[in-house]
Amino acid sequence: MTERGERTGQPDGGDDDSPYSLAWLGLREPADARARASELVEPLRGLPAGTGPTVIRDLGCGSGSMGRWLAGRLPGPQHWVLYDREAGLLDHARDHLPATAADGSPVSVRTRECDLTRLTADDLAGASLVTASALLDLLSLAEVERLVTACVDAGCPALLTLSVLGEVEFSPADPLDAEIAAAFNAHQRRSTGGQRLLGPDAVQATAEAFRRLGAEVRVRPSPWRLGPAEAELTAQWLRGWVAAAVEQRPELATPAAGYLERRLAAATAGELRVVVGHADLLATYR
Repeated sequence: MTERGERTGQPDGGDDDSPYSLAWLGLREPADARARASELVEPLRGLPAGTGPTVIRDLGCGSGSMGRWLAGRLPGPQHWVLYDREAGLLDHARDHLPATAADGSPVSVRTRECDLTRLTADDLAGASLVTASALLDLLSLAEVERLVTACVDAGCPALLTLSVLGEVEFSPADPLDAEIAAAFNAHQRRSTGGQRLLGPDAVQATAEAFRRLGAEVRVRPSPWRLGPAEAELTAQWLRGWVAAAVEQRPELATPAAGYLERRLAAATAGELRVVVGHADLLATYR
């Protein structure tokens, strides 16, 4: 499994050189929280915890937004184990998770800075739930299948949210929308390190892998809906989205520059609305 920040298949921005800076992650967090499919939480309310707290392993946790969104929606004592490759993000996530669960029970946290590609079923043993956000589309098919196998072999349900689908709708439309979108989607499916990334195919591939191993899978839409109130987020997202498209197809550089200028001006004026397609996936076992 590849950790957050190693690949930049999802367009991201921020105030520093990291595509997963705290500035960018903080900017997108409210949109993420609104987008996540909250109905997928209901099957998790009765997670077995044995004699101790519910143990949740959050893979590629970033700034900890999943924990802030989910911990207060689940009852009972919880112990979150946060995984990421960025020590600064882990520190921030640890210090900003909620202290209590939905019913006032305590929430404890520890962090692990590690290479997620090495996680196995043994590493996930004892977990009540595995979570991740904006991760699946950055993985190859082999990496997804290893993650799925580890979860199933460890008997861990998995809530994997906000994977991009390659679907973007703009209002008003622009003649270059479809060409830029196609170039971006090709960039997400590019080969790197000898492996082809799944990009927009990740949700389907993950669902199929879980089902082959006997899991029950639910997939729900979780789109970003960006309007005038999210103009800053829209602008940052647009810059990353167009840059990835141009990286994939350099011949688009000149028309894409004009396109980006038009789109940023419309966002600043409060005249642009964008729907960015994502999906959430929950895998459980009977």
